[in-house]
Amino acid sequence: RSCPTGVFLLDIKQNELKMKPAFFSKDSCYLPPLRYPALCMLRSDARADEYHYIIHGGKTPNNDLSDKVYFISLVNKTSKKMTFQCIEKDLGGDVPEARYGHTINVVHSRGKSVSVLFGGRSYTPLAQRTTEKWNSVVDCLPSVFLIDFEFGCCTSYVLPELQDGLSFHVSIARDDTIYILGGHSLQNNTRSPNLYKLKIDLPLGSPAVTCSILPGGISVSSAIVTQISDTEFVLVGGYHSDNQKRLACNTIVLEDSKIEIVESVSPEWTPDIKHCRTWFGCDMGTGSVLLGIPGANKQIIPDANYFYILRCKGEEEDKEEELITQICSQTSSEDPGDSTPFEDSEEFCFSAEANTFDADDADTYNEDDEEDESETGYWITCCA
Repeated sequence: RSCPTGVFLLDIKQNELKMKPAFFSKDSCYLPPLRYPALCMLRSDARADEYHYIIHGGKTPNNDLSDKVYFISLVNKTSKKMTFQCIEKDLGGDVPEARYGHTINVVHSRGKSVSVLFGGRSYTPLAQRTTEKWNSVVDCLPSVFLIDFEFGCCTSYVLPELQDGLSFHVSIARDDTIYILGGHSLQNNTRSPNLYKLKIDLPLGSPAVTCSILPGGISVSSAIVTQISDTEFVLVGGYHSDNQKRLACNTIVLEDSKIEIVESVSPEWTPDIKHCRTWFGCDMGTGSVLLGIPGANKQIIPDANYFYILRCKGEEEDKEEELITQICSQTSSEDPGDSTPFEDSEEFCFSAEANTFDADDADTYNEDDEEDESETGYWITCCA
């Protein structure tokens, strides 16, 4: 009731997890409550302060897959209320099919930028379905899609190095290069240890996409990556197999078109995290990761999700990671005992920058903070 749009802003202050409802402008399109989306930030250039969120794909409440693309941008911000604009974007050319478990990154080359989509899963094509496996999913073809959202055009590339479809992999972009590691292949039921390097060149003519396989990859799916400096990232969580979590952490350094992955000191995981079968989460920015586990083993509020904050520090700071427990009373309608691995339990999340909320959150009166009931939800007008 307090958030008719279904989108919340999350913020961490003084070891407390705060949620605020997000509002949308009157000219926004309807944003369905998608699951398993691919989400990224689009900047006009690599160091621009203004950015848009791009949301693509996902499962709808009717268990259908969506191929919709949405642009979400901040249009108004006050101390107590943030208003976004949501626009549905039409694409032409080699439009990627509806999918989930994929990734989108933005690369910059020769003063231009383009979005790169890769991987994911989709339903079996209608012509190949049977009664027994009507809603079964398959790997999407391992094509690389270059998407120019400004002009709404897509181009797909088939690269010989990419033979198997991947989903729930990790992708990290820097300048004109994307590194893809981990991921799960349904066709082979494997988590590939391959590390792929995609290089995107954007000359005046047609783009050039090249791929090379590098050593030193990691066999993991559904891992989370958080950035702690301009060149340093931390890889957290994920799964070795369907029933085995990956409790190790890795530091990833990108410098001079090279990548280095080394195992780092893992935090002191709580007993609840160690013994749970399923966990999920997302990057909260500035080296913070939000982790959640179902409360299946809890005697108090067993149908709740329990959240933890993992803070990762870079070399310039203390290298110790601090694990701080946060408990959220968000209830889950899913039976925790029947929880499936992370790939099939990830909830829709909308990440925000660390400076999304004002530091003081003062309760001073501001006329701009008054609720505008015309913007609290989506309204339908009917006439004869």
